[in-house]
Amino acid sequence: MVDRLPDDRNKVFFGAWVTIEHEDGDEQCYRLVGPDEFDLGRGYLSINSPMARALIGKRLDDEVGVRTPDGWQTVVVTAIRYEEPTQDA
Repeated sequence: MVDRLPDDRNKVFFGAWVTIEHEDGDEQCYRLVGPDEFDLGRGYLSINSPMARALIGKRLDDEVGVRTPDGWQTVVVTAIRYEEPTQDA
């Protein structure tokens, strides 16, 4: 659970929505979440996945290389955004 936004919102941290572009130009958007929230259908990527671990700490336009089940992939970070935490009433 994310209870506050990070000080540096130009960097990828847990809870970020990250858009990446593959070498073929295909873009995907993921939110980095805990392993119990993992749901690729909703774009939720487990923080324990190789891709999420490779994205942590990266910035806009950073090139990221990661070994996946499909082989070595290189992607570029094209967007990073955070949602304001919701306050329970």
